[in-house]
Amino acid sequence: MSEPPVPTAQALMAAMKQPDPPALTAALAAVLDGATVTSVAVEPIGTGQMADCLRCTLSYDRAVKGPASVIVKIPSSDTKSVETAVALRSYEIEVSFYRHLSSRLSVCTPACYHAEVAPGGAEFLIVLEDVAPCRQGDQLAGCSPDDAYLAIAELPGLHAPQWGDDALRDLDWLHRSGPGTEGVLPALIRSLYPGFVERYHDRVEADVLSLAERLMDSLDVFDSKKPGPWTVTHGDFRLDNLLFPPAGSGRRVAVVDWQTASLGPGVSDLSYFLGASLLPEARRAHETDLVRSYHERMVAAGVQLGWESLWEDYRRYSLGGLVMAIAASMLVRRTERGDDMFVTMANRHGAHAADLDALALLR
Repeated sequence: MSEPPVPTAQALMAAMKQPDPPALTAALAAVLDGATVTSVAVEPIGTGQMADCLRCTLSYDRAVKGPASVIVKIPSSDTKSVETAVALRSYEIEVSFYRHLSSRLSVCTPACYHAEVAPGGAEFLIVLEDVAPCRQGDQLAGCSPDDAYLAIAELPGLHAPQWGDDALRDLDWLHRSGPGTEGVLPALIRSLYPGFVERYHDRVEADVLSLAERLMDSLDVFDSKKPGPWTVTHGDFRLDNLLFPPAGSGRRVAVVDWQTASLGPGVSDLSYFLGASLLPEARRAHETDLVRSYHERMVAAGVQLGWESLWEDYRRYSLGGLVMAIAASMLVRRTERGDDMFVTMANRHGAHAADLDALALLR
């Protein structure tokens, strides 16, 4: 019997929008040793705004070491989200991260079986290891200090291996700032801010909106002064993008959703995570110890990182989460959970920046 034809990359990306056995056989060919997928059960999962995720439970035509289930990530079903992803190169960035960079880092990520993006960046396909029964973090509920320590323990594995590596600037999908980009982000945020206020003014705390108004006047300073050395950053390191292992399993927190990976100050991930993920009272009580845990792990990994400069940069980047809440809420598909999430983010990040008097660092 002749072998079935191997689909082109474009055909495979199209087929995986409704995953069937032939498409999954092709996507997993490198790990199936000639076996074929005979059946697939598909279940939508996740809370992503820019892409859709499916859990595919598989059966095979023979005993095989292939995965019992995989996670398939495909473009969002929402046109606005796809248009935003193309403009921001989101799908290209995530595919490039898995294909070209993840193996050079020691941060815990699911194994990637297949990653492809079409020219133009509107179509993509990523097939990942299913790390169930890990639980997805919940951005709305927040997390305990213990979970925060587990999450922060993964950041040195992301930041330290390529710390200060100038060769990263040659990766145009990662290094997206430079001549010609000055002022682009501030202009975008200012254009989106009135819509954010109109939509959420009755849900975002008054003192947070006041801080945001003042931040609009300082966005150019915030965007232009980015302390080095630079490294690989996640860009959206928060609970919805973290998968926590069962207690006592010995497994690590798995980090997913690399559509915002970039070259920049590593501390931005740390400040963003703590501002978004802990309830304000818990953050205030444990913040210094959590930041010190990151500092100690980075130093242990061989990075020269002074405490005073780290703390100042940590304060500065507490504003990054508020910027993200304003921008993302206006650029992706609107959902009820999305509204709740962006309001929660704005209020927590606003309180974080106010507690640390972050705006004083932009004067």
